[in-house]
Formats: sequence, structure tokens, C-alpha cells
Amino acid sequence: MQYKKINDLLGWLCFIIASVTYILTLEPSVSFWDCGEFISCAYRLQVAHQPGYPVFAMLGKLFSLLSFGNNAKVPYYTNLGSAIASGATIMFLFWTITALAKKMLLNKRDDVIDQSNLILIMGAGLVGALSFTYTDTFWFSAVETIVFALSSLCTAIVFWAILKWDAHADERGADKWLVFIAYVIGLSIGIHLLNLLTIPAIAMVYFFRRSKNVTVKNGILAFLAGVIILGLVQYGIRGYTIKFAAYFDLFFVNSLGLGFGSGAFFFILLIVALLVGGIIYSIRAKKPALNLALLCVAFIYFGYGSFAYIPIRATANPNLNNSHPDNAFTLYGYLNRIQYGETPLVSGPYFDAKLTDQKEGSIIYRKGKTKYENAGHKVESVYDHTTALPRMYSTEPQDVQFYKEWLRIPDGQAPTFTDNLKFMFSWQMYQMYWRYFFWNFVGRYNDADGQTSTEGIDGNWTTGIFDGAKHLPKSVTNGVTYTPLYALPLIIGLIGGFYHVNRKKKDALVVLLLFFFTGLAIVLYVNQPSVQPRERDYSYVGSFYAFAIWIGLGVIAIAEFARKFINARFAAIGSTVICLLLAPVLLASKEWKDHDRSTKWTAHDMAYNYLISCPPNAILFTYGDNDTYSLWYDQEVEGIRPDVRIVNLSLFTGDWYIRQMQGKMNQSDPLPITMPYDKYKEGVRDVIYYNDQKIAGPVEVKEIFDFISSDDKATMVQYQSGESANYLPTKNFKITIDPDEVVKNGVVTPDEKSKLTKSMEWKYTSNYVTKDNLAMLDILAHNHWKRPICFTTTIGNDNLIGLQPYLYKEGFTYHLIPFEKDTTQHDQLSKVNTMVMYNNVMNKFKFGNFKNARYLDHESTSMFYPVMLTTFIDLAQNLVQQGHNDLALKVLHKYDQEMPDITPYIDVEGRKLFLAQLAFQLNDVVLGKKLVTGIDNYVVDQLDYNYHLLNDNANNINTRDVQIGLQLLNGIADFTKESKQADINNKIQAQLKNYMKKFAPVLGGQQ
Repeated sequence: MQYKKINDLLGWLCFIIASVTYILTLEPSVSFWDCGEFISCAYRLQVAHQPGYPVFAMLGKLFSLLSFGNNAKVPYYTNLGSAIASGATIMFLFWTITALAKKMLLNKRDDVIDQSNLILIMGAGLVGALSFTYTDTFWFSAVETIVFALSSLCTAIVFWAILKWDAHADERGADKWLVFIAYVIGLSIGIHLLNLLTIPAIAMVYFFRRSKNVTVKNGILAFLAGVIILGLVQYGIRGYTIKFAAYFDLFFVNSLGLGFGSGAFFFILLIVALLVGGIIYSIRAKKPALNLALLCVAFIYFGYGSFAYIPIRATANPNLNNSHPDNAFTLYGYLNRIQYGETPLVSGPYFDAKLTDQKEGSIIYRKGKTKYENAGHKVESVYDHTTALPRMYSTEPQDVQFYKEWLRIPDGQAPTFTDNLKFMFSWQMYQMYWRYFFWNFVGRYNDADGQTSTEGIDGNWTTGIFDGAKHLPKSVTNGVTYTPLYALPLIIGLIGGFYHVNRKKKDALVVLLLFFFTGLAIVLYVNQPSVQPRERDYSYVGSFYAFAIWIGLGVIAIAEFARKFINARFAAIGSTVICLLLAPVLLASKEWKDHDRSTKWTAHDMAYNYLISCPPNAILFTYGDNDTYSLWYDQEVEGIRPDVRIVNLSLFTGDWYIRQMQGKMNQSDPLPITMPYDKYKEGVRDVIYYNDQKIAGPVEVKEIFDFISSDDKATMVQYQSGESANYLPTKNFKITIDPDEVVKNGVVTPDEKSKLTKSMEWKYTSNYVTKDNLAMLDILAHNHWKRPICFTTTIGNDNLIGLQPYLYKEGFTYHLIPFEKDTTQHDQLSKVNTMVMYNNVMNKFKFGNFKNARYLDHESTSMFYPVMLTTFIDLAQNLVQQGHNDLALKVLHKYDQEMPDITPYIDVEGRKLFLAQLAFQLNDVVLGKKLVTGIDNYVVDQLDYNYHLLNDNANNINTRDVQIGLQLLNGIADFTKESKQADINNKIQAQLKNYMKKFAPVLGGQQ
């Protein structure tokens, strides 16, 4: 059989194996993080968060149509799109590896391929491609609706295409592959920018193939040319095209009096004319290099043209319309993620630098009614000292604290450039890149967040080889996410990499450039300031892809060594079989259990619980991705509770979002925001500072709102600069309550009328009012209890602006109810509107198949499992306090029926302690013993592990876990004694005595 036919067939076989793997482990519904937003934006062709993903949205829409009207199936089919794209990535990886292997084994391109070399080439492709199939990071993105699957496919296609060009570069018309690469790169900008990082490697392939004088000097120049091309595409084509279009539009609109978009359209026509003219000239003047360059630029623009989707859909005003980029200036800011701020790269401050001056930068333009308006100036900060290559630049208090803790910098000691480099190498590079690399090719303890420690178990890598001697806790070794790989994929990859360097230095350099630019170069460019909201391994999947090439080539290296002892054919077969077992088979067997999401529904059902907890026509304030994106999906795609208005407070700071909230959405009427746009548009009332006027007593919220939103100069303070601005005169707020109005609008039942307060009084908790706070005060002032106001229970205290005394839990939400303050409650957020919450939890809630899912991701276990626990505890405790012991017991049984016994961290066992105590209090001894046994088993497991650390390396002991563990044992001992459970009490007392003695050296006087 011909080489080409075998190569094609085995490539498609890899596609089938990978695709089947991903389809079998596909998440059946929405996932956490960005997936809910992406599915919603794909299904209804809406505008996602910056910098926009138009190609991804349009392809997602295509896959969503496979649901044939069953909206609950939409996420399955958009997830299927990721699975198919990921399978195709594996196919192109196979063909990439075989192309490189063929070059390595043959002296000339047209040499005959003998049987042993054919086996080796195909074996290398199978081992490398199938190994990458089952790697942790790539598999995670392959089974959900996220951009990284399609982005990886673009990377795979362009790298395969440049090798295709390399193989046919001497043939007529071969440069069509370069034009094809340019088009895919242009398209990929509409998926994710990671694909652009292949450009330096592509440039080196071109240089090695076309240059007649390959020297070190010329090689360096070619590499620099590749970096320059990367910069031209990223900043020139992608960025400055829109920027210049914006300033053309400014001239056409403000100076010539034409309509919005006229100047931008003229500029686009100008680019088209210049490219067409240039291409015609290059043909007539017989300048093939210029012709190729212009064609590539033109085809990048063809692909990049997908971004026309963004202003077109923004103008259509869909429900999700992030930043409302309907004009060139907003679109430029949207594409360049200006709202996230700029990160210093070459020069910038240390965290201890003092701000000495602020200079006015360029004008910020906003779209007015007929012209562009001046919305102020960018502010350029000047610091008292700066450094080259700033790594510890953030002055946010939590970031500063992290820098000091990570590098053990004492308070008052200034950071040095050495500290700066230590942080870069130890945290940014090792902790936030190499740790992820080792997850994929060495092994991993668990999927807990491990950003803050290089030595702990959580989120760390492990070979598994020496784990038997570490006395690891059973919570780790029996956990679904414990995946020791014995470093075997790493070893094979290193062997392949070194062999590649020895045999084909030029090709090895190209792969190394791909590895570097899609890995460590991202670390240097992104310059993460401190701990991230989540682990960021998905950003570096391109470098893991590159390393998988070397895993494949490791087959050839091992066979080459084996040839010294056996014949070439047996060496090829043996090497292929051994490497298949030690890499892809091992990876599949270890990684399957923690990537099989086929039974997981937590993201969908937790979002459902948020929505179903709201009264009719509620306003639901959320904050953050996992509080919002899944809710958007449930509402936008499945139409769950379309009457609820979801308000994301992290977006509510944008004028575009406030304006959007003033319109109807789904079945939700406009929010009671009375401010006209001119009062809150960009540059107006961005921040209103507190200026205490010593006002006696609380002031009506409406009066405060009218004062701080007034355009009357008498209500403003004048600064030294001559500018006038509103200010907040007091933090003591109140809303006078009309009980009849509250009852009439169904906030409380008539029999609860006596519980209402005459005046709802609270203290505002911040020293300034931002736009989200201003809009919230507008709602509070003008809602008149017509619409329920709710907050998600996972929202931060800062977002509640001091309303805690009047917030009552009704499930997954706090409902604002003007009852008299309950000063006996230590934790104001544990108050419950009991019977409403009981009905929601017991009759309406869904539980995401929590108990029976084969795999639960980190957000399910670490975020939402504790939330569910607290929900059951608060409800049961309040029912007991109100004398509903029978209902409280039903709540405990519901918990036992629906929730698994898992422990993401020891604090969760503290919550279970309350449940156990309630069970004994309600005379359910069986359930109480079951809960106590679970707590005891976990605590003993952790204490035994820490005692091993105490004897082995006392510096690594987790003192906090030890203290909490002993407190838990002590708590069990106390309430089992009260409940007259002598058998349990005797056992726990003995354990407590034993561990107090064992940990006496670290507990000191705490015994």
C-alpha cells in the first residue's frame, strides 16, 4: 500500500479515536466559566465578552442547529463542535508528526520508504497524536463549548500546512499553501489570538527552505522577521486597522457632518483599493515576493473580516451585547480589551512605588447623538521609581500581600530586581506554566487550586513513583483526580526532543519555537500580577501540542537504540508497541475517570436553582462568571424564568450595560432606572467620592440619589483643577416603608405585615459610589417594592452595600425584605424566609446529579457543594428554631438523598458537623452516625498524614488543618456526649486524646 494512503487512513483513524473519546466523555449540558456565555451568544448570535469571538459564535450556531428545536440539547451539540474540532486537531497532529519523522529518516525527499521506516513513521504519528488526545488540559477543553478547541485546530492546521508547503516548495504553485495559512490565521483571530504565536515558527520553516545562505546571523534575522510579522498582524492588521478606521470616522462624522460609520467604511475601501492596486502592480512588474506578501495580507484581512459580525450584531441590540461595540471607537476598545487595563511589560513600577503624578493621555471618544463626544482623557500614571521587566507591579493590597508572602519579603523592605526575577521564575514561569506542563506529562495529585504553594499536595504535580512512601491521605489517593503518570510521557518526549536536535537541528528549532511561543512567551507577555480566579493551563495548550510532537519522535529514537540489538523491523514494531503502552494507553487509563463529564449537570442545575429561587419578575444581582454565565445560558437558550432580570454587577459599571437594563429583555420589563443616559454616560459620574457633611440621622435613599445625580452646581464640590463633581454627603441611608405597599406587591404575606419595619436603615459600606452603585441606588429609590430585589448567595459582601440586615435567604438567593432588624443574629446572611425557602429547596431545586456523577469538576466540588451544604444547614436550623422539627428532618433526609459525601477541603467537614448535630438533635441516630463517621474518617486521614509530615518534615505540616481537625473531633465529642451516644463518644475521645498528644509540639499552649 502506498505511503500516502496509509498516512491518510491512519490520520483519519486518529480523528475517529479522538472524536469518539471526546463524544463519550462530553458534558451533556452547559459547563462553568465562559461556556454559558459562549453557548448563549452562539445560539442567538449575540456579542460575547472582549475581544469577541465571531467565527467561534457562527460555527457554534451551526452546531446548535443539530438540536432541531430541542433547546435543552443545544449545549450538547455545541460541545460536540468542540469534540469534533479536537478530533480534527489530533488528525493534523498525526500528519505533522509523520511529516517531520519522514524528513528525519530519509536522506532525500524522494527516497524509497522501506517497511521498517514506514512502521516507525506511522508509529511515531500514532504515539504522539494519541498521547496528546488524552492529555489533561487538551481533553478538558475538548468536551465543552470553549474557544480553545477550535483555536488548537487552527494551530494544528497552519503548522501542518507549512510542512506541506515545505514538502512541495520546489513545485509550481506551492506558495498557495502560504496564502492558505494566511487565511486560516485571519480566521483564527475570530476564534482566539493564540494561533498568531505560530508565526515565528512558520517564518523559520520558510527561511530554512528558501534561503540559499543559512547562517546563524541570517537565522537570527529570519527569527526577528518572524517576530516582526507577528507584531504587524497582532498590532497592525488586528489593532491599528480599527484604530485608523475610528479616526477616519471621527473626521467624516465630526468635520464633514456625515453619518456614523461613513469614515470607517471609506477607510476599509481604501485598504481594499491599496491591496488590489498593489497586487496588480506586483503582477505587471513581475515581483513575485511582493505579490505573495500582498496576497497573504489580503487573505488575513479576508479571515479577519469575520469581525464585521460584531458591530452588525451589536447594532441589532441582542440581550447579550458586551460593550455595545456599534461604532469604530468602541470596537477598537473592545478588540483591545481596554476595560481590563494595560499591563506593563518592558518598564513599570514595583508594588511599593508611589504615585507622583497623573498625566493626561489621548482623548477618549464616545458616540453621541450625531457626533463623537469627548469623554475625557486616558490617565497616564507616573511613579517615583520603576524597573525594567516589571513582574511585581500591582499595587492592589491582596497582590502586594501575595508578593511578600511568596518571596518572604518582610514588611517595610523594598523589593529588588533580584526579587523581581525570582517572582518571574518561581511563580509566573514555574508555578503558572511548568506545573501545568508536568500535570500533562508527569502526573497530578488532584484538581484543587494550587497557585499559592510549590510544596503542598493541592494542585501539584507528581510522578506517583514515590507516593507510596509519602503516606498520602486517602482523600488524595482514592480521589478521581489523582492521576500519576510516572513521568513516562515526559521521558519519551525528552528522548524524542534530544534525538530530533541531533538528527534534524533545523526542524527541531522550528518545533522548539512553537513550544516556546505558545508557552513561556505567553507567560512573559501576559505578565500575570498575582493569584488568578482559576488555573490557567488552557492558555498553554499549544506548547503541550508541540511537546507531543517529540513524544511521537521518541518512538524513532528508541527504535534507533534497539537496532543495535535486534533487526530494524522488530525494533520499529517493538518501539511503537512499547511507546503506545507507556504514553497514550497509560494516559487514557489514568485520565479517563477525571474527564468523563457525561453524567455531570451541576452547572445547569445550579443556575436553575438561582433562577427558581427568585420570586416572579425579580431583579437578580449577580457577580462574576460562575454566578452569571450559566444563568444566561439557562435563560437565553432554554427559556428558564425569562421574567427574572439578571444584573451582573461587574458589568453594571459600564454605561452601555445600564442603558441595556433600561430596556425590555425576554419577559422582563425595563428596570426602574430613572437616570437619562447623559447622567451616567462614559466620563460622567464614573466615581462619586464620599465627603462627610455631618448630617444627623439617616437620609432617604431617593434624596441621596437625587443629590448625587443632580447637575446643579450647588450640589457639587469644586476641585483645585477647577472641575466640579458630585459627592456623597452621608453614608447613613434609609427607605421609609409603607406596609400596605409592601403587602400589596406580594413581598410579604398579610400575616407577616406586623414584622415590617417603619424605616429600613443601613450604612453604606464604601468611600465612593461607582456607576453600579449609582444605578442600584436609583433602583432602590424608585422601585417602590413593585419588583423583588434579590442577590445571589455567592455574591461578595462588598456588593451588598450594607443591606445585609434586610436580606433573607430563599434558596440560592437573598431576597430584600423590610422586616425589623434581627439584632440577635450574629451572621446576618444566615437569616431565612423559612417556608418560602423550604418550598424552593424541597420541591423546586435540581441537584445536578451531584450524588451519582462519575466526575465532578473543581467548581462543582469546591464552590457549589459547600453552597449546597450551607443552604441545607441554614434551612434546617431555622426550621428547628421556629418549631418545625418534622420539616427540618425532611430537609436532612433530602440532603442525604441528593448530596454525596465529598470533602474538597477540611472546612466543609465543619459544615457537615452542624448537619450531624441536627440529626442527633432530631433523634435520627442512623443519619447522625453516618455523618459523624464520614467526618471522623476524613479528619483522621488528614491528621495521620500531617503527623507523618511532622516526623518527616515539620515545615510542611498544615497547622491550620490540624487545629480544625482537632476542633472537629472535640465538637463531635461534645454533642455525642449530650446525645448519649456513648460508643461514638468513647471512640472520638480516645482519638482526640491520642492526637492532642501527637501534635503537642506544634500546638504548644493550645492543648
